[in-house]
Amino acid sequence: MSSFSPSAFLDLSHTQHGILFSPDEPVWSALSKIASYLEFRLQREVRAQVPPGVFIGEDVFIDEGTTLEPGAVIRGPAWIGKNCVIRSGCYIRENVIVGNGCVLGNSCEFKNCVIFDSAEVPHYNYVGDSILGYKAHLGAGVVLSNVRLDRGEVKVDDGKKSHSTGLRKFGAVVGDLAEIGCNSVINPGSLIGCRSIVYPLSSFTGVLPADSILKTKQQQMIVPRR
Repeated sequence: MSSFSPSAFLDLSHTQHGILFSPDEPVWSALSKIASYLEFRLQREVRAQVPPGVFIGEDVFIDEGTTLEPGAVIRGPAWIGKNCVIRSGCYIRENVIVGNGCVLGNSCEFKNCVIFDSAEVPHYNYVGDSILGYKAHLGAGVVLSNVRLDRGEVKVDDGKKSHSTGLRKFGAVVGDLAEIGCNSVINPGSLIGCRSIVYPLSSFTGVLPADSILKTKQQQMIVPRR
């Protein structure tokens, strides 16, 4: 099994869209397939109650039991599963796939991403060109940055070698049950292993192995006010 294979980060039994992931390709390869997958497989239907103040585009599927709060915008194409909560101020742009039982919160923005079942993205988050595994959780203010400052190709650096992705937009893969602490920035091309924890206020680039803790400590000084 390749260290970058989908099974190293994701349990595909927790998504209805496992066809996006090939065992012979790195996990991030799914990102370039989302648009065509939705183009051919998306069923345009809203099975949830839509209160006043929710905007839903034409190319959207929302399954039963999902709660939509006023002020949510789902532009689409988008596929949203059962029993999700889409909170007020949530902005779902193009090519977004959301599993069952997910929370997409206030002032959160999503584009070209796959979100597995029971993932939670509840407060002030940006998720672009990224994959979130089963029960992955982003603390308030977490940003998955998806573009390099020089706009060049995003590469994955495992500490030994820099791996080409062929992508100019690629945020992160956050593995199953991983926790990202509040106000952290996960830089382009990062892979977060299953069950790992990233401390709040971290800036991380690279590959964090499964079952790891990334600790970030600040130096602080208290002085008398004069």
